[in-house]
Amino acid sequence: MLWCLAFAIFASLSLALVIVVGPILGKLGGRTLAIFMAKRDVSWDNVPRRVLAFYYPWYGNPRVSGEWFHWSDVDENNKRIGSSAHYPILGPYDSHDSQVIEQHLLWAREAGIDGFIVSWWRPRDFHDQAMPLLLSAAQRFGLEISAYIETVGTKERALEYVLYLLRSYGGHPAWLRLERKPVIFIYKRAIDEIGLDGWFWVIEKTNRLYEGGAVFIGDVLGYRLPQVEWLFRTDFWKIAEFINNVAFKGAVSVFDGVHTYNVTELTAGKSANQIWNEMKETFSEWLCSVGKYRISCLTVIPGYDDSKLSDRKPPRPITERHEGQTYRVLWEAAIVANPDWVLITSWNEWHEGTEIEPSVEFSDRELKTTAVYSRKFKLLENKN
Repeated sequence: MLWCLAFAIFASLSLALVIVVGPILGKLGGRTLAIFMAKRDVSWDNVPRRVLAFYYPWYGNPRVSGEWFHWSDVDENNKRIGSSAHYPILGPYDSHDSQVIEQHLLWAREAGIDGFIVSWWRPRDFHDQAMPLLLSAAQRFGLEISAYIETVGTKERALEYVLYLLRSYGGHPAWLRLERKPVIFIYKRAIDEIGLDGWFWVIEKTNRLYEGGAVFIGDVLGYRLPQVEWLFRTDFWKIAEFINNVAFKGAVSVFDGVHTYNVTELTAGKSANQIWNEMKETFSEWLCSVGKYRISCLTVIPGYDDSKLSDRKPPRPITERHEGQTYRVLWEAAIVANPDWVLITSWNEWHEGTEIEPSVEFSDRELKTTAVYSRKFKLLENKN
């Protein structure tokens, strides 16, 4: 593709440009060049294909946990939840209920999902307490578990959190691994909190302190540098775009692999056909920009609707499901692009209406779609 060739030429010029625009790149600063140089020898190829879903263990009900967590204004008779766009077939369940966890894993396995990326906030909190239950059940069902670090605050705390996860769970047989290294995903908020240089430090430290090291997948696809946002609104937007691409290349260089959590900013308000036309190009461009030797992930969503959340003011980036067609065309676009892994947002983020878990409104439609496309995806030839 001409676009890939152009990006390859661009990448060869990026190192020189970094020196010129370093002061503009804010948090990247003088560390960007070091990041490029230090991480260029990281190489991942022939990565086994996986389909993984983002999973939320933050729900609680009075029967299991003694009180409601995350569900609000629950009306079980009329099957309505005030904080949820849709209503689970399992009802307002508790994430610590072993029967619920087993049902989730059974459904996931039947749909061709290989594991869950579990939302994780801090040691020994409500989310963390669900991790041993998930790992134990996942081992029985032959699925894998990883963590999605949501927030860290400081780089020292980030290192503490990473080492806690690795030392507590990284050795479990059900933890997601590549070449025997445990895999951890990092959410964009956690990246922004300490910057790319902060995560560069965390990864270096981790690989020295944890025997064998770990694999880090950062939420940086479509990365935009806040310090140049204002330039996009001027006649110099092409300069802003070029600088932003340099920053993105630096972001890719920090991590072993890259992903994005949600694509609704690109799909909101569009028809299924418009989503297909845009995302088949966007997905392919993203993978070209990542290159061959990082773990590439593309994210598909069934839709997005956070309109029930009163703290989020309109207009909201609502992506309609279009009778299931949104999910299907995003899967098709991902298959055309051919990443290493396909990520699903989400298994059960009910507040934002991205769940594929069976609901009263949609039954198991999205699970059936997942089963069809996960099979197609895993039959593709490896990109290398």
